[in-house]
Amino acid sequence: MAAQNNAPLPDGLEIAGYRIVKKIASGGFSIVYLAYDGDGVAVAIKEYLPSSLALRQQGELVPAIAKAHLPVFRIGLKCFFEEGRALARISHPNVVSVLNFFRANDTVYMVMAYESGHSLQEHIQRQRGKGSKVGEAFIRTIFLQVLKGLREVHANKLLHLDLKPANIYLRTDGTPMLLDFGAARQTVNNDMPTLTPMYTPGFAPPELYAKTGGLGPWSDVYSIGAAMFACMVGSPPQPADQRKSEDKMAGHFDKLAGQYTPELVAMVRWCLELDPLERPQSLFALQKVLQAAPAAAPTPPPAPQGVLDRLGDGLRGLVDRLGGRGKAKAKAGPDTLI
Repeated sequence: MAAQNNAPLPDGLEIAGYRIVKKIASGGFSIVYLAYDGDGVAVAIKEYLPSSLALRQQGELVPAIAKAHLPVFRIGLKCFFEEGRALARISHPNVVSVLNFFRANDTVYMVMAYESGHSLQEHIQRQRGKGSKVGEAFIRTIFLQVLKGLREVHANKLLHLDLKPANIYLRTDGTPMLLDFGAARQTVNNDMPTLTPMYTPGFAPPELYAKTGGLGPWSDVYSIGAAMFACMVGSPPQPADQRKSEDKMAGHFDKLAGQYTPELVAMVRWCLELDPLERPQSLFALQKVLQAAPAAAPTPPPAPQGVLDRLGDGLRGLVDRLGGRGKAKAKAGPDTLI
């Protein structure tokens, strides 16, 4: 079955004590709604509805699932349910808070705390739109907190498996929160390799492409490095499967020299090693790098000669207007962008 667009639940629908307000996000795996509970508290509800397995038409509540796809749909549903139960045990400021999960309409729903903010991906796009890059201090601050949340996830024997800027949510106070775990996605992908892959190229480690790739905490480490790389460059790294045949990442890392400290660039490069054994073997090792004060600030690139000439002309004009009294104490130098 080819992937299709599933109709969302209708606005205003009452389901398991919640009132659906509107759809706020959708993808190939699920649909997320803004809803209110019985006390009028806003929540986010994620509905398990893989578009490659199930089809729901406008005006319907229960999706249609072909008999051939039922076994895989149920395996994914079971994993989604178990994932919600595991996440409900985690109470950490940097991990999405799962409040409830329930069955309805022949599928499963996960109820999460709703918080205002925007994704890290949106932040990156805004910065690029202004012609700015994401600053190093911001990257260090955000990912230190992301790693704290991820350590708690790993301590509960759960992997994220879909770490990327779109799944790192920045609250209005700036603190990050991990969203949209991908364990159930991987189960579906493993049991039916003919499905459209559910991983995100560029952010997925090489072992996620293989049915027996040996997934573990090191897999999330690769994706952390990829997410930091996306902050620096504005786009994901070269997909891991392409890197195996022709790795072009060295050139990208060379271009980052001078824009970010050598320590941060080296750490991202370390995370993005294709061989899992060559990556950091613990999240604590990454935290130590991010917490350490950089040895030196990155050197800004030199300003174009035309800019230097104009600055020089401006200083000479100022001296002339002052009647030649005194000497300009400053020399023309590169602009500093904040």
